[in-house]
Amino acid sequence: MFPSLFVILLSVSWKSSSTLAYPSEGFLHCLSIHFANSTSISKLVYTQRNSSFSSVLKSSAQNFRFTTPSTPTPLFIITPLQPSHIQAAIYCSRIHGLHVRTRSGGHDFEGLSYTTANYIVPFVVIDLVNLRSVQVDVENATAWVESGATIGELYYGIAQKSRTLAFPAGLFYTVGVGGQFSGGGYGPLFRKYGLAADNVIDARLIDAKGRILDRKSMGEDLFWAIRGGGG
Repeated sequence: MFPSLFVILLSVSWKSSSTLAYPSEGFLHCLSIHFANSTSISKLVYTQRNSSFSSVLKSSAQNFRFTTPSTPTPLFIITPLQPSHIQAAIYCSRIHGLHVRTRSGGHDFEGLSYTTANYIVPFVVIDLVNLRSVQVDVENATAWVESGATIGELYYGIAQKSRTLAFPAGLFYTVGVGGQFSGGGYGPLFRKYGLAADNVIDARLIDAKGRILDRKSMGEDLFWAIRGGGG
């Protein structure tokens, strides 16, 4: 018998029709307010002036066509440590007219998680690199996995706890679970156990309004959509 595992998905995508000419200063001020009593904003947010900005942006890029000087880059890269940081980033992006890109593993060859085809509206990247815990419950044959984790980390986390449990996902261990599962998740166990998304039995996400929703509160339609929408 093959167990089902479920995944905690913290990815969010949001788009605003409003724009501001110079949102940078206001955005940072907004984050500083909503990051109050938390880790210093300088440790979580990379601006284009930061010496580490380029290396962080390119850290997981798979298609180097999207790392050229002519490729649009985000105004900021936010590396949250907890859900409240994501909520703050979404809220501040919304009121300052910034588009949002969310990066799980950054493995997509189209660069959708860290660049844009829109040269007019500025955007930010919420990089989930720090949200990658894997909590395996052997007794119930389930696991909570944060979206910043890779498939390899999920496999390793399961293997540490059990020799008989597994999960049907892809072969490339550097692929992030957020992108893999929301896109279906094809792998070598597919014929017997289905796609990775077929084995996701619950999820948590943060929506465009900053609300944390689980399967029950988001409803079955949205839960179906974040698992690939049947495609």
